[in-house]
Amino acid sequence: MKNKLILTDNEKRDIIKYLESGKPLPEKYRFLLFDTDKEVELLWNGKTDEVENMVLPFQAIEHIDEPRSEEKITAQTSLFDTSGRQIAGWSNKLIWGDNKLILSSLKNGPLRKQIEAEGGLKLIYIDPPFDVGADFSMKVAIGEDSFTKKPSIIEEIAFRDTWGNGVDSFIAMIYERLKLMHDLLAENGSIYVHCDYRVSAFMKLVLDEIFGKNCFGAEIIWKYSWGLHVEDAWNRKHDTIFYYTKSNFEEGKRIFNGYDVMEKRGGEVLRRLATGIKGATMVADKSKVDDKTLKLSGDVWDIGVINGMAVERLDYPTQKPEELIEKIIKASSNEGDLVADFFCGSGTTLAVAEKLGRKWIGSDLGRFSIHTTRKRMIGVQRELKKAGKDFRAFEILNIGKYEREKFLTVNENLREEEKRIQRNNKEKEFIKLILSAYKAEPVDSFNVFVGKKRDRLVAVGQIDAPITTNFLEDLIKECKAKGVTKADVLGFDYEMGLDFELAKDFGIDVQFKVIPREVFDKKAVEKGQVKFYDVAYIEVKPIIRGKGSIKEIAIELADFSVFYNQDNTGEVEEKLQSGSNKIIIENGQVIKISKDKNTDVIEKEILTKKWTDWIDYWSVDFNFESKRETIRVINEKTGEEKEEWTGSYIFENEWQSFRTKKDRGLELTSAFKEAPKGKMKIAIKVIDIFGNDTTKVIEINI
Repeated sequence: MKNKLILTDNEKRDIIKYLESGKPLPEKYRFLLFDTDKEVELLWNGKTDEVENMVLPFQAIEHIDEPRSEEKITAQTSLFDTSGRQIAGWSNKLIWGDNKLILSSLKNGPLRKQIEAEGGLKLIYIDPPFDVGADFSMKVAIGEDSFTKKPSIIEEIAFRDTWGNGVDSFIAMIYERLKLMHDLLAENGSIYVHCDYRVSAFMKLVLDEIFGKNCFGAEIIWKYSWGLHVEDAWNRKHDTIFYYTKSNFEEGKRIFNGYDVMEKRGGEVLRRLATGIKGATMVADKSKVDDKTLKLSGDVWDIGVINGMAVERLDYPTQKPEELIEKIIKASSNEGDLVADFFCGSGTTLAVAEKLGRKWIGSDLGRFSIHTTRKRMIGVQRELKKAGKDFRAFEILNIGKYEREKFLTVNENLREEEKRIQRNNKEKEFIKLILSAYKAEPVDSFNVFVGKKRDRLVAVGQIDAPITTNFLEDLIKECKAKGVTKADVLGFDYEMGLDFELAKDFGIDVQFKVIPREVFDKKAVEKGQVKFYDVAYIEVKPIIRGKGSIKEIAIELADFSVFYNQDNTGEVEEKLQSGSNKIIIENGQVIKISKDKNTDVIEKEILTKKWTDWIDYWSVDFNFESKRETIRVINEKTGEEKEEWTGSYIFENEWQSFRTKKDRGLELTSAFKEAPKGKMKIAIKVIDIFGNDTTKVIEINI
């Protein structure tokens, strides 16, 4: 503490007054009372040096190592098979969830050892949501039309946490995550952070503070021709990408392959060199630098945005061109290195990494993002296999349980005990609201169940987390203990890979409902207008062929039903302008509402004309329960690691069919697979156009 004589009597009285009232001291007293060794420091409301250290288990819910499209599934054992094969060892990771918890679990959990065993994390590229006006809305294709899918409640809460208090919220969000990324990076690793004019000034200061000014490599300008054209201002035609290294830039520990990313001179066609001196301490090779068509790259990159007709274009709002990411990955990693993108969006970083022979980790909070990336990576696997090139398997992971310190809005100035009480009260208010909307009455004396509707008990999931397998297992346990045979589960979202038929094995009738957004509309609740809709329903037919002991089985997708609602028909018709139209979702139908320009007559057209219109992707595991899902946990007291079975199984993706932008077709019958005599458990996963997945397990006796 500095000499107390620097404080005036008024300042002393102010400090005592703030302390007695339990209020935080104004920022100016930070500098009056405490020494700081930083010349310049970025400050914002609520700044803290605390970093998330929670370790949650990663649960593998799907494993994809055979990008199937053939008519018959056979084992690839031929010595003469020259097609691409899965590379043994590391499986790439695609993780759904809050990247703060993902990063903390990677940094402090068992997976850290696997990362280190692969040589460490060499490169991170991130393109965080720097658009203040952005949200998690997505354009979803329906035939020739498209509509805007609103964000889920969980995504909306994440958006609020990121931008609720403007730039202060964004900096607080990115600061903690960048600190975790810094710790994860290998000593010779690098990070590239993509941003634009909205946050670039703040981002530079945050990166300087976390990585250090001596680790600053470059401020890369991505120059493009796309964008708004205005006459009364400078047209914005670039984004900024900040490049930092884990070690001091002058130490030369970093990976930098300058000769792999040389640029064209003038109008000559770009020629990429596959060879060159590796490492940051490279000496200029004049025979290459003086080449008439090529030159070493500068920090201004003239790379076009994705053409509207390009094969790689997925119509994902934040998608970046592969050429841009390719330059970064080639320059700052080598073949076999591990790269990561913790805001992976449509999966561009992961797709380029796979094509360039790098290992990867990707994560995103958006379910639609994970599904888009899943399809893209299977497409890349298929391309590599067709070309006779090797590829890696990848697995889709959940964080084993979703937890947040905050529940709705809690006064952060309170003591921990007071915050806990406030959180509990908020939770009770939330459950009361949901039960009221569902027209159920509250009940006590249960652990999982909170309400009752006629002869069915009611369980309610958290507002900011999906219903998990753990939640369902606890519910089943309580049902068995107390003789409950009928139950309703209400949740805003459901964990990927959740087995909705798990309770049937125990003779328990569990109905799963999705909580609609309208529960937060008091008038809608009071008028009884809130409709809880069922989770999707799948119907399949097994097809068995062959004679004697040699039989084969395929799966036909026979029906798929959804019950979504988005927007209200009456409100849309009332607000619709003449000559315009809007697409809504009502009772599981996508409807186009149009208002005639001349007569104002309202017309309705159902766009989902058949049940298959709702399906974007489906896949089959012909031998479900063949691979147990295990997690590695660390004993907090002893520090010892052990492997535990979660009680669930990994979905082994043996065959899949899905729509792409180029090919909207969908196969409704899978390839055949040899069926041994006896009982077979087959799992079928269907993913709808929103990215929501539903799994059905059937048992066949051959």
